[in-house]
Amino acid sequence: MPTVLITGGTGMIGTALSRLLLQQGYDVIILSRNPIETASAYKASSMQNSFRPSGNIFYARWDTEKMFIDPQALAQADYIVHLAGEGVAKKRWTKKRKEEIKNSRTTSSELLVQSLSNQPNKVKAVISASAIGWYGSDTGTPFKETDPVSMDFLGETCKAWEESIEQVSSLGKRLVKFRLGLALSNEGGALVEFKRPVRFGIAAILGSGNQMYSWIHIDDLCRAFLHAIEMPALDGVYNLVSPQPVSNKEMVLGIAHAMNGKMFLPFRVPSFLLKWILGEMSIEVLKSATVDASKIQASGFNFIYPNIGSAVRHLIG
Repeated sequence: MPTVLITGGTGMIGTALSRLLLQQGYDVIILSRNPIETASAYKASSMQNSFRPSGNIFYARWDTEKMFIDPQALAQADYIVHLAGEGVAKKRWTKKRKEEIKNSRTTSSELLVQSLSNQPNKVKAVISASAIGWYGSDTGTPFKETDPVSMDFLGETCKAWEESIEQVSSLGKRLVKFRLGLALSNEGGALVEFKRPVRFGIAAILGSGNQMYSWIHIDDLCRAFLHAIEMPALDGVYNLVSPQPVSNKEMVLGIAHAMNGKMFLPFRVPSFLLKWILGEMSIEVLKSATVDASKIQASGFNFIYPNIGSAVRHLIG
């Protein structure tokens, strides 16, 4: 089976994608600054569950500050999945943090382009993450891939991100850029945060609760990356979101029902409080962004969890 090289492979998405690829028989190489430490952590976590890969997983060194990638790892790769980047929601958006978020994406992309240009390799395609932060707030019709970039922080970051990896195309490699929606997983991200107050019987609706969220189940997200690897016709930009966006209120109440039945109290968190707690990041929490999924569906990809009900039932049980 082919070998897939993954940047950002230890994050929530990278971990889930690695598991799927291994189950499908692919060999996986995870790039890490500390490959020995990362390998030990993976071995420890694998011993705690029933997951048994059919492929092989390896770890190789890279360093974006020193612009270094293990040349042997690159030489073995048939495909590259580029997920690397600082978490957008991990810390408050100070000026320094914004620079870290943007630079972590563009520098890592530039390293990949440079390495693919200068080092022997057999890479057929690069599948790179981007985000629906490319788009601004709803304008009345769902956002499509051809819509212009939003002139805010996340829009400018996504633009720089996508431009930094674009040169891969000029090297004769197929390039797919996925604009990811809100990924729902039990291993981290938004779902974990939404579940916290529900454990205490509170369904925390943010602001008006009417803002639309374009989301995707982690399993569908990973399957789409596999789809991009296995479909040579896939090229260019695709929105990677469920075909059925939902309001914040609908999502939060759906999670609360799945966890507690009717034993919860809806509570609205005022917008001003979110702005005080989160600062500029609150814009994204309160923003309504309805994103169209028809292009990825037209490529032959089918969602297992197209609606929030099926997704939440699977994730929360």
